[in-house]
Amino acid sequence: MYPLKFKPILKTLVWGGEKIAPYKGIETDQHKIGESWELSGVKGNESVIAEGPLEGKTIAELVKQYKGELIGEHVYENTGDEFPLLVKFIDALQDLSIQVHPDDELAAARHNGSKGKTEMWYVVDAAPGAHLLVGLKEKITPEIYAEKVADGTITDVLCRYDVKPGDVFFLPAGRIHAICGGCFIAEIQQTSDITYRIFDYNRPGLDGKPREVHTELAKDAIDYTVYKDYRTHYSPVQDEEQEIVSCPYFTTSIYDLTLPYAKDLSGIDSFLVVMCLSGSGTLEVDGEEVSIGQGETVLIPASADDICFIPDDSLRILTSYIR
Repeated sequence: MYPLKFKPILKTLVWGGEKIAPYKGIETDQHKIGESWELSGVKGNESVIAEGPLEGKTIAELVKQYKGELIGEHVYENTGDEFPLLVKFIDALQDLSIQVHPDDELAAARHNGSKGKTEMWYVVDAAPGAHLLVGLKEKITPEIYAEKVADGTITDVLCRYDVKPGDVFFLPAGRIHAICGGCFIAEIQQTSDITYRIFDYNRPGLDGKPREVHTELAKDAIDYTVYKDYRTHYSPVQDEEQEIVSCPYFTTSIYDLTLPYAKDLSGIDSFLVVMCLSGSGTLEVDGEEVSIGQGETVLIPASADDICFIPDDSLRILTSYIR
């Protein structure tokens, strides 16, 4: 198999902005694009191959046909025909709702065997004063949580982080969070679209009606543990691979390249997702070349033995695979 590019799935959302299309170099009549689903196996939103001999096929069709050759033998044993990651760019012009996601056990029990949703954020860009809400800053009980949602003070117990490009946050299922206005984010997560909306500032949706909230469902999904710091800390390096998040669902690295960088893939038994955050260059995979530019995402099949990232001038990318 060879590297694959997919058509982005653009999502118009009440809080969305107008940065995604120009960032990705695409033209669209849609406005308020909040999310571009770069690679998705979510049922009803499966990504479609954009070019090449397999053009028009969905990621679901490919996984079913190629199985471990595409996603890795051990990955296929665990996840079957569903592609296991959902990869997005998110443009928040306004604050998103305060929300939480269930873990695998709760999602399976409540949502017909669905997966939970552990995710991570990489801040691609941030307006002055942009911030994120992540985690509890003081101990509360489920009863206090419900009271604070009811009286609109739930944000008082959440940690606020002012952010800049390059900031990273890991969000295991159960951690309360919200992306706030002015943040442009690359998000990598489990294949799940289950979100419990805790509080939405009493604003209407695109249809003019209040958006549904899931206060009671969220109560049992929240991890009420208070941690000292919710930010993922790392020291940026150049022309090297730097692993920034590792969990059972994905391992993500950042590369900031001005020189070619070769990586041996023969030992990982997993697909590799490559997201280009800025710059442009070439991916040389087992001797075959594919271009990549800002805002593009490429899927490297598990059958690949090696890859070389070759920047034109500079190239900043995220890669993710399942260990």
